[in-house]
Amino acid sequence: MNKRIIPDAITSCNLLCGGIAVFLATQGAFIWAFVFILGGAFFDFFDGLSARLLKAPSPIGVQLDSLADDITFGLAPAMMLFCWLRPVLGWWAGLALLMAAFSALRLAKFNVDERQHASFIGLATPANAIFWGGICSLPVSVIAHDWMSWCLIGLSFVSCWLMNAEIPFFSFKSFKTQKLEVISFLAGCVILVAFCVVKAIKTGHIEFALFSGTACILWYVVMNLLIACTKRK
Repeated sequence: MNKRIIPDAITSCNLLCGGIAVFLATQGAFIWAFVFILGGAFFDFFDGLSARLLKAPSPIGVQLDSLADDITFGLAPAMMLFCWLRPVLGWWAGLALLMAAFSALRLAKFNVDERQHASFIGLATPANAIFWGGICSLPVSVIAHDWMSWCLIGLSFVSCWLMNAEIPFFSFKSFKTQKLEVISFLAGCVILVAFCVVKAIKTGHIEFALFSGTACILWYVVMNLLIACTKRK
């Protein structure tokens, strides 16, 4: 059996999760849509790992990975936000779908950018998807006011910019060179997740536990922006 089939099969599972997440978003099942986005992130991690362990990288695998990522981490969160905001904004909520296009642009740039082997230039699409998945898992009553919905549309534009901005973002692959940053990020995540889980247990709403993903990504973005501003000084 060709060893390359295994990483490609795992990538296809990522794509399948993304497709299911898109469908669930259109049905208003936002929590389950987010669960499948997280499932896609799980497969996205292991397809690259399996390719390295099996020493079976392939040009087709690279392209398939980007196509799967744009569905799971681009279209799925964009569709979640669109369907979540549509009851309040109507078809203006379609502006949220711009995230899918800018996610594709970010992934295409990643494929040809030689600087992004150990870290990222711009916010990675999985991180952006987790951020929005946590928000859209909250009850729709959160956006009962028009101004709140428009603020989220504006925030989606910020996401589009962050994904393609010339701003360095550390990753777990850069642990050797940015050990302090990675450890600080993980420590903050532990605190945020613990707080959100406790809140979920006390209120009986699982949405607060899922929102911990949004909180962690926000912490990640703030950390990297502060580091970038410090280095420029």
